[in-house]
Amino acid sequence: MSWRDHIVSDKDVLLGKPTIKGTRLSVEHIIGLLAQGWSEQQILESYPRLTKESIKAVFAYIQDCIQDGLLFPPIKQSA
Repeated sequence: MSWRDHIVSDKDVLLGKPTIKGTRLSVEHIIGLLAQGWSEQQILESYPRLTKESIKAVFAYIQDCIQDGLLFPPIKQSA
């Protein structure tokens, strides 16, 4: 499974934020729900257009971003 089959970015949808294909649900929103303690089942019940595969794609997308160094904040050097 490739996250590219489930996640798209369109400048006309949510200002180009990565979203789940066929929805206006951003990757950021899904990660936010998980961070708040929502279970996969709660997300799927609340957003019936999502699938288990699309949620897995969110994690695969984030993993690629981390590997590419896109999510690392600058490290402050201690004096």
